[in-house]
Amino acid sequence: MPLSNQKLIIITAPSGAGKTSITRFLLNKYPRLSFSISAATRKPRAGEQDGVQYHFLSEEQFRAKIEAGEFVEWEMVYEGSYYGTLKSELQRIWDAGKVPVLDIDVKGAIHIQQQFSGNSLSIFIEPPSVEELKKRLESRGTETAESMATRLSKASYEMSFSHQFNKTIINRDLDLACLETEKAIKEFLGW
Repeated sequence: MPLSNQKLIIITAPSGAGKTSITRFLLNKYPRLSFSISAATRKPRAGEQDGVQYHFLSEEQFRAKIEAGEFVEWEMVYEGSYYGTLKSELQRIWDAGKVPVLDIDVKGAIHIQQQFSGNSLSIFIEPPSVEELKKRLESRGTETAESMATRLSKASYEMSFSHQFNKTIINRDLDLACLETEKAIKEFLGW
């Protein structure tokens, strides 16, 4: 059951496809949009702060919130790594008179879209190819050979769901992908 009849934006993609860069572009340009901070059980990366990039929770804390029904959606994205969207986070943004922007994984995006079907715009950011995605992930310097293989396998699988979203944008050029995403959101919100 939806928390509100207010609108929200869902941006999803395989890891490394550009969704976070596109989300940052939109948030910097439109103060009426607000980043929905996901909860995660992974450890913070260098420079990340709790309550800014993620609500960092222990696995036990995360499971307790699942049991209490505090998530709109949640997934175990990788073994032992949980991510989710807290109901309280969406409500916080709506209470501030803003539109939540969710930068989430594909499965989570499908769940949110189903719950907010009439009030959400879901955008799938697709890399030009799995080879290009591999180059982007390698340039981050954060992946081991094993985690790279896992991410690429998952990315290929996630790309098969692109047709389930309202809009698919192929990110060949980041500036053009940002503009195309911006246009879709402005049309959806009537701006």
